[in-house]
Amino acid sequence: MPSTNNVKGIGLMVLGFCFFALGDALAKLLTNSLPSLQIVWFRTLGLFIGVCVLIAARGVSVLKSARPGLQVLRGLGAVGSAMCFIVAIRYVPLADAVAVTFVAPFIVTALGALLLQEPVGPRRWLAIVIGFVGMLIVIRPGQGVVHPAIFLVVVAATFFAFRQLLSRWLSGVDSVVTTVAYTSIVTFSVTGIAQLLVWVTPSGLDVILLIAGLALCGAVGEILIIRALDIAQSVALAPCHYTLIIWGTFYGFVFFDDLPDQWTLVGGLVIVVSGIYTIYRERVLARNSVATVTPAFQPTPSQ
Repeated sequence: MPSTNNVKGIGLMVLGFCFFALGDALAKLLTNSLPSLQIVWFRTLGLFIGVCVLIAARGVSVLKSARPGLQVLRGLGAVGSAMCFIVAIRYVPLADAVAVTFVAPFIVTALGALLLQEPVGPRRWLAIVIGFVGMLIVIRPGQGVVHPAIFLVVVAATFFAFRQLLSRWLSGVDSVVTTVAYTSIVTFSVTGIAQLLVWVTPSGLDVILLIAGLALCGAVGEILIIRALDIAQSVALAPCHYTLIIWGTFYGFVFFDDLPDQWTLVGGLVIVVSGIYTIYRERVLARNSVATVTPAFQPTPSQ
């Protein structure tokens, strides 16, 4: 794949995360007016409409899956991660929440070793441990510095890791478009049914505009990231995930006048460095195994 495609893919991926972070900020604003489940449902609305248009254009073959049960499970994992994250950011600054979500790749690696018997050497285990230490620096449990809802972000990261493990199982049998379509339909349907219990009619033009912006950000962010994965190598795109801390800090300051304290910055830096080292080691291992095995990929975050 030409390197110019990698450059374009990186640009699209960074822009996609910019939209995701903006969506997080809009969701945090909406937590003052609407239940969290309703916010999750509105967030899925834009992408769901896009999937409906795609099915109308390409036909129901888009939904043809070799593992429909796993696709549904992945969608339920998306519901869990989005729900926990949005509940958490009602109480937790965006930059803190985003920093903690970065432990998700470490959870993926650890679960991959424990459940899928994937090889993980001592250096990557050390990087995982250091990454979790960075998370503890951000959270500082027992000191009362960060709201206890921050632990919901850890749960959200675990759900996200579960989704990524399922993505690895599905990557060889279903296309990315099929996986996105299933995830969108499952999340929209499950959270839509829940509206019977939690629905609050939006009131005021400001709330309606926030909802529209939230749905648009979710759809545009997902489309940009899918396009990036189509034209660029995953190993080049993986570090782009960490630009979320920049966007989270920026939007947290613009919308809420929040800036991370020095310990959040230190902990976030520890997590990012450990994560980038883990990506580097996976790339080295993939190169070393090229002669005998074909490589693979992983991910994208979407709360």
